[in-house]
Amino acid sequence: MALDKREVAERGSTLQKALQTSVPAANIVSLLKELQKGVRPTEELLRSTQIGKTVNRCKHHRAPEVAKLASEIVSKWRHQVQEQKLANGGNSGSGTPNARANGTASPAPSKPAPAPKAESTVPPDKRTWRTDKISRDDLTSDAARNNCIGLMYDGLCQNSTHPSKQILESAKAIEQAALDLPGAKGDSTAGAYRDKIRSLYQNLRNKSNPELKIRVLSGEISPARLVVMTHEELKSKQQIANDAAIAKENMNNAMVPQEQKSVSTSLQCGKCGQKKVSYSQAQTRSADEPMTTFCECMACGNRWKFS
Repeated sequence: MALDKREVAERGSTLQKALQTSVPAANIVSLLKELQKGVRPTEELLRSTQIGKTVNRCKHHRAPEVAKLASEIVSKWRHQVQEQKLANGGNSGSGTPNARANGTASPAPSKPAPAPKAESTVPPDKRTWRTDKISRDDLTSDAARNNCIGLMYDGLCQNSTHPSKQILESAKAIEQAALDLPGAKGDSTAGAYRDKIRSLYQNLRNKSNPELKIRVLSGEISPARLVVMTHEELKSKQQIANDAAIAKENMNNAMVPQEQKSVSTSLQCGKCGQKKVSYSQAQTRSADEPMTTFCECMACGNRWKFS
C-alpha cells in the first residue's frame, strides 16, 4: 500500500533520527525496505518531504547492507521520476544540480520513445559523442565524470538509431549509478569507479554482444542493475549458449576412453635402465615399411621411438 505525504515525512523523520543515534543496522534496513515498498515517488513528493535526501545519506553508512539498499532505492526513485519527466515532455526540472545533490532526481530513462529514429546523419557504426555533437563540458562540474559520461555515450550509441538525447540521458544515469556504488562512494577518482566505467564501456562496445546496449536503452536493464551485473550476466544469450555447448563438448571428450598403451618388460629405458616401458605402434611410413614404435619409460618419463 502506498504511503501518503504525511506518512512518508514521518518515516523520513524516523530514519533521520536513526542515523543520528546509531541504531542497529537491521532497524535502518527495515525502515528502508518500508520506504522502498510504500513510496510512489514524484518530484513534488521527494522535494516536499526531503525523503530522497535522507535516504541518500544512508548510501555512506558503514553497514554494507544499508549502503547497498539505499543506493538501490535512490537509483530506482531517480529512474521513476525521470520517466515522469519524459512522459510530461521533459519540463519537470528534475535535473537541476540541487535535485541531483539531494538524491531526488537524475536523468535516467528506463523506456525509449516508440520507434526511435537517430537525429544524426552519421552512419550508426560511426557514431560517437563527437559526431553527435554532444557537449560534455557542462554535464557536471567534474571533468573526470564528464569524460566517463562520454565513454558511456560512445558505448551506447555505436550501431544505434536511438536519439542522441535519449542516449545521453542513459549514459548520465549509468555513470551516476557507477558513482553511487559502495566502492566508489561518490568519488570520481576511486579505482572502483574507474574500473567499473572501463568494464562497462568494453562490454557495451562488444560487437559479439549487441543486445546488451539494446536491453539497456529499452529499459529492460536499469542503470542500477547494469553496474552490479557479473561478467556472466552481461553475456548475450548466444554467448551463454555457445559457452554451454563448449562445456558440454569438453565434458564429452573427457569421458571418452583413452587409448590404452601396452606395457613391456622386455624393452629397456636407455636413460634409467628400467624395463617398465609403455609403448604404442603406428604406421607412419608406406605400407610396406615396418611400423614405428613409440616408447615411454614409466619410471623416469623418457620417450623415444624406433622402427
